[in-house]
Amino acid sequence: MPTFAVDLTRQFQVCDADGDHDHYVQVHCEVRYGTGPALEALGSFNSWFFHDAGDDLEEWARELTALSAWTTVRTLTPTEIRVFQEQV
Repeated sequence: MPTFAVDLTRQFQVCDADGDHDHYVQVHCEVRYGTGPALEALGSFNSWFFHDAGDDLEEWARELTALSAWTTVRTLTPTEIRVFQEQV
């Protein structure tokens, strides 16, 4: 069954005993909706923020929350909410 999903992801670095990178763990909160013209018109979108990239977190968050997609999604009821983690 086709769905529209909003996947909020947080990535954590896991280091070994020497403090060196071992792997990443991603924690997802996936909010799924049915389909419809309003959701299909949104298409897809990805945005990542990296603390060490020199970008401003407040500005990134402001730009992200200003997207019109939130107005559309806010009026709908999710069909499913999934929370899961994966190692990458």
